[in-house]
Amino acid sequence: MDASAVLHIKGRILVGPDPLSGVRDEMWVVGGRITFDRPTGTADVTTITGWVLPGLVDAHCHVGLDAHGAVDESTTEKQALTERHAGALLLRDAGSPSDTRWIDDREDLPRIIRAGRHIARTRRYIRNYAHEIEPEDLVAYVAREARRGDGWVKLVGDWIDRETGDLGACWPRGAVEAAIAEAHRLGARVTAHCFAEETLAPLVEAGIDCIEHATGLTEETIPLFAEKGVAIVPTLVNIATFPRLAEGGEAKFPRWAEHMRALHARRYATVGAAYDAGIPVYVGTDAGGSLPHGLVAQEVAELVKAGLPAGAALAAASWGAREWLGRPGLVEGAPADFVVYEEDPRADVRVLGAPRRVVLRGRVVG
Repeated sequence: MDASAVLHIKGRILVGPDPLSGVRDEMWVVGGRITFDRPTGTADVTTITGWVLPGLVDAHCHVGLDAHGAVDESTTEKQALTERHAGALLLRDAGSPSDTRWIDDREDLPRIIRAGRHIARTRRYIRNYAHEIEPEDLVAYVAREARRGDGWVKLVGDWIDRETGDLGACWPRGAVEAAIAEAHRLGARVTAHCFAEETLAPLVEAGIDCIEHATGLTEETIPLFAEKGVAIVPTLVNIATFPRLAEGGEAKFPRWAEHMRALHARRYATVGAAYDAGIPVYVGTDAGGSLPHGLVAQEVAELVKAGLPAGAALAAASWGAREWLGRPGLVEGAPADFVVYEEDPRADVRVLGAPRRVVLRGRVVG
């Protein structure tokens, strides 16, 4: 469908989380943008009915990456189209060695907010993924990726330490403080991959903006996150793989394997406690490494299992996530990126797994 076509959206337009003021009965798309004012002099109108949400957000995925590193443009395109098919129209690419800027020129592919390439300690992350450096170079590489990304930088906060045989923090406190300060000076926010307990407090105290996975949250660090307003993206569909990872690495790193199983066992309680304490929680799947793309609906369902109310889990993948990332939802004049469902996703978040229509930049693409 041409972006110049006029769409009339009828049903229940979920413009925000409030059950009363956050619902409209109809919406229009004119020139690829949303309006709540009925257009005049329009003969050719396509009507779409259903329950409408802003385009979903996967705030932790990796477009242009697979288990072995960077992939070609054809594979990257398939990854982006899979996200689109699932209704994920805004992606925060939390680290990729691929140059995916060409996607910005494609009107039919989701919008991407990039965090540049991962920055990891030497031999302390997945091969072919990251810049692998030592602490004295951290500030320079953070500045480089702050300029390369779209307002985010991604650190690897902890990984297996071969000397201890367990998870260990990657960066000294002073180095990470200076690096985060430099990113903020350049207008970028910083997030970090973190599994372990002891990694978290130093990063939060250093001024970090977000933590990915955050499996190591405890009664001691949860209040600190809440006080500082540090967000988490739990990626529970990825944490589900911990037992398999532990089994594969147990012979070489038995302490690490035991630790990973323990983090997995308490994953729902950890996320539920974080939400109850007021920590901002957002939806991310970690797709693109070992996981396939298109898992945003499953991650929302996982957050509900962890104890988030359905409305909060939906907000973590739509209104709230868009506000956090600085992108509009269903508001007057915004780009027409939204998903239509047969039933009310607030009543059952599993509805998200079966979009009826997907509209991107005013075009019906699914």
